[in-house]
Order: sequence, then structure tokens, then C-alpha cells
Amino acid sequence: MAMTQHNQHHPVMLEEALSGLNIQSDGFYIDGTLGRGGHASAILERLSDSGRLLLMDKDPQAIQYAEQGIATDARVSLHHGSFTDMRKVVRELEWQGKVSGILLDLGVSSPQLDDPQRGFSFKQSGPLDMRMNTAAGMSAAEWLAQAEAREITQVLREYGEERFAKRIANAIVREREQAPIDTTQRLATIIAAANPRHEKGKDPATRSFQAIRIFINQELDDIKATLTQVIDLLAPGGRLVVISFHSLEDRLIKRFIREQSRGDDFPPDLPITHIQLQPKLKAVGKAHHASDAEIKQNVRARSAVLRVAERIA
Repeated sequence: MAMTQHNQHHPVMLEEALSGLNIQSDGFYIDGTLGRGGHASAILERLSDSGRLLLMDKDPQAIQYAEQGIATDARVSLHHGSFTDMRKVVRELEWQGKVSGILLDLGVSSPQLDDPQRGFSFKQSGPLDMRMNTAAGMSAAEWLAQAEAREITQVLREYGEERFAKRIANAIVREREQAPIDTTQRLATIIAAANPRHEKGKDPATRSFQAIRIFINQELDDIKATLTQVIDLLAPGGRLVVISFHSLEDRLIKRFIREQSRGDDFPPDLPITHIQLQPKLKAVGKAHHASDAEIKQNVRARSAVLRVAERIA
């Protein structure tokens, strides 16, 4: 969900996302990751008076920002909550079977990263929070204060693919006995000291911060829960567009599209045609990556992968 600065909105792969959605002027669209509204504003510009746009976000700041701007448009509905609420909100709006496109721009947004008070960034000192919804759940500091070394190791290894997960986890447990780990700077310092070999061009805290953030916000679980809803929500010909910034996220999306394009799981030796397998989606093109020009403008786009799938009638 990366953008650059608070007042300079550069939504990642904007044109590719709009092309992938194949926007119809009278269509009904969902942006499940509103952020600061870069993608949403571009979608809304392409809708007629009869088009509709549902905006969703966990982050209270994103909702507050939208309430002062894009959500004042009569065509827009706004929901404060996870995109896992999508089915429920669509039912409330009576959009079942009418959704023309769903956009998910995963991960953390630049306004969240750039605000030290949110605790996402190891580059600036701030309270160790990391919650996308600051009104709910356990902060990173609260979790690290009580988690066992084994659990911390598992999180760093599974969600951060951190080679030195056990060393870092043991260091965290040891250091919290001396003083609380309640700032991003203190955690980053502990991780750096416990990391024997730094990857060239990458801060030693990168993988661990990413892993803790994904765990605290249940990001992969939310993606899985939402993908199970997508097929029932999309109208025939409706599009799913997902932008991911992490290999674990992209793997989930790629596998989901592949499985739904394959159809029902029958034994391979049965004489059944592909149509008889009742595939629900078809992949539209190959995975897209940000251009060199975009990466130069917004370095956070370098890891972005965009995939598109279409609901089969």
C-alpha cells in the first residue's frame, strides 16, 4: 500500500491497477485498503452517477482522512474495519452479485510508515505499536513483553524468513529483563546486535520488523479469509486486482488464482473437460512489476507485484 509523503500521493502501479479492474462507468467497486485514497480517487473519477465505490480500512486515520474528502461523494460508502468484513458490508449494501471489481493494495501505507508514532519504522524512534487499527488488539510492545522465545522465533522465521530468528528472539527475551522494549529504536538496536551478518543494502531490522507487523495485524490470515469471499461477491466478468509487497502475500494470491482457475479437484485420470471442472476465475495476463521510472519516483514500489483475475460467468 506504499505511497510517498502525506501530501504527495503516488499510489503504486496506479495505471496497471485501473487497467486490471477494467472499470465500467456504472460498475460497483470495492477498495479494501483505502489508505490515503490514491487508487480510490482514480476509480471514482471513472465512475458515472450510477457507479458506486465501497472504501474499507482498519486504520482510524485513513477513515478520518476519507471522511473529510472522498467519502463526502454520494457514490461512496465508507467502512472502518478489515477487508475481511467485505461479505457482510456487501450484504448490507445489497450489492450481492453486482460487484464489478475488488482492489486490495496489501501491506502498510507510507503515511503509516512515515509517522514515528505508529511504530512501524525502525528508521525513526517512536512507540513500538505497529497496529493498523490503533483502537484494537495488542501492540508489538505488549506482545514482546510477554511472548516466549519460542513463539518470537517462530514469528520471525515464518513471517520474516529471518535466518537468525532464534538468536534475535533470545536477545529480545534477555534484554526485556533489563528494561522494557517499548520503542522502535530500542528493538532495532537489539536486533542489530543479535544479527551476526547483515544483508548488503538492507537494515538488519527489516525482516524482524516486517514479521512482527504481519503477526500483530494478522495480515496473512486476513488475506486468506478475504479470498474465500471474493468469488461469491464478484459479478460474472468482475475483476480482482491485488498488489502485494511481500513474497508470502504474493504466494497466497498466486496459489488462490491458480486453484480457482483449475476448478473442482477431481482425480486427474477422470475423462472430464476443463469446463466441467467449473473453474471460478481466470488469470488475466502475468504478474506485473513496477517500472524503473516508478521505482525511481517511489522506492517502496520496488517489491510490488500486481496480479489480476476475472470471475468466470
